[in-house]
Amino acid sequence: MTELLKSWLSKGPSSQQLISFNHHDIVTGAVFTGQVAHLHQQLVQSPSKRWLLASESSDLFAVGLCAALLAGKEIILPANTQTGSLSEITHEFDGVISDQAICEGKCFIMLKKDHALASATWPVSTQFGELVLFTSGSSGHPKAIHKTLNQLDAEVTVLEHTFAKHLPQCSVISTVSHQHIYGLLFKILWPLAASRPFLSDLVEYPETLTYYTSLFPNLCLISSPAQLSRLPDALDNEAQLRAPSLVFSSGGPLNYDSAQGIAQCYGKQPIEVFGSTETGGIAFRRQTQKDQAWQVFHGIEIKQDKQDSALNLKSPYLEDTNWLRCEDQIELVDEGLFHLCGRLDRIIKIEEKRVSLVQMEALLESHPLIEHGALVMLSEPRTQLGAVITLSKQGKKALESEGKLNLNNHFKAHLLTQFERVTLPRRWRYPDTLPLNKQGKRVQAQLLELFDHD
Repeated sequence: MTELLKSWLSKGPSSQQLISFNHHDIVTGAVFTGQVAHLHQQLVQSPSKRWLLASESSDLFAVGLCAALLAGKEIILPANTQTGSLSEITHEFDGVISDQAICEGKCFIMLKKDHALASATWPVSTQFGELVLFTSGSSGHPKAIHKTLNQLDAEVTVLEHTFAKHLPQCSVISTVSHQHIYGLLFKILWPLAASRPFLSDLVEYPETLTYYTSLFPNLCLISSPAQLSRLPDALDNEAQLRAPSLVFSSGGPLNYDSAQGIAQCYGKQPIEVFGSTETGGIAFRRQTQKDQAWQVFHGIEIKQDKQDSALNLKSPYLEDTNWLRCEDQIELVDEGLFHLCGRLDRIIKIEEKRVSLVQMEALLESHPLIEHGALVMLSEPRTQLGAVITLSKQGKKALESEGKLNLNNHFKAHLLTQFERVTLPRRWRYPDTLPLNKQGKRVQAQLLELFDHD
């Protein structure tokens, strides 16, 4: 296997390579090279080393990513662009590359679609830059995950080696953001390196997905369990005349019924990828039968901790060659095959977005109306968060005067300073005290019982 990504980034695209597209615009290699060269020149002239990169448009994001990598800069990818989240990592970057003004007081370079830039040659790099992704650590504070180009290249190369035979002349479309490791690899880096054009927009509606599947004979869909679980109903659970050549899912396990629902509509179950920001991809599966085991990627070694069944791994995507402990419980089936058995920490996934319950509870308890806050995962009617709140004296007065609905909305607005709306608690309870055991620990079963009746 060759260094697919580094080779492409060193040479740049051919002038005729189709980089990206949407329903009214395409970006060719020549146009992309002009945009990258223009931004690269600005970055080289700046003494600032660390640049936050954020854009909802995938083609503009790719321009910023390539230019900064070629300029040897450190690229900061935040978990989201909420004001509170950015303020927590503001000391981690000196400048911002974006298509919108964020973080006042920092150096700023505007990303914009400019097809009229003079023809240019692809920049030559003496030293590639690195990426830093921020994710929710178990302590509740943003955790920096450093990724070198060598690490990303190793993963892109393995992805191409594993799945290329299923992707004949494919274009790539995505329902997930490129700001996170899954979308970054599957929608931006891998397509660029393998010369597969990608949709510059995010696919948000089933109608948009149907539009592109009917337009392209070969399509690769990058999606997530939450979105795929809703898709069969949106497609009336009927077999489609045109279907993607391949569907990927990541961000959490897809339930078996949803996998079969996609097979009913598209002819095949999605390929699920298991991994994390820290580790990159670890394993994959296609649920052709219930309780399908996960198969590790080429080059990954795994073992099961004898004490608590935690997953331990060695990976070519990690700089440390020692065994890395993960907080996922597993059951080994055979060499390179395992079942997932849940998490050992308090990091959860809501709508495939990683959330630290410790961080959210701390933010709730910083509010003057709240004395204590506890969060629980609810599985019915669907996976969502429930919040159990004991109020301060001031909070109890507010509950009496304003009512529960207003208080719910007030606390949601408080949480929105650091968390995305889809991750917020959907159900709220206000008992006088939190249920505790003799050791002063919260009793999970009694917290859950508070949500048995609406």
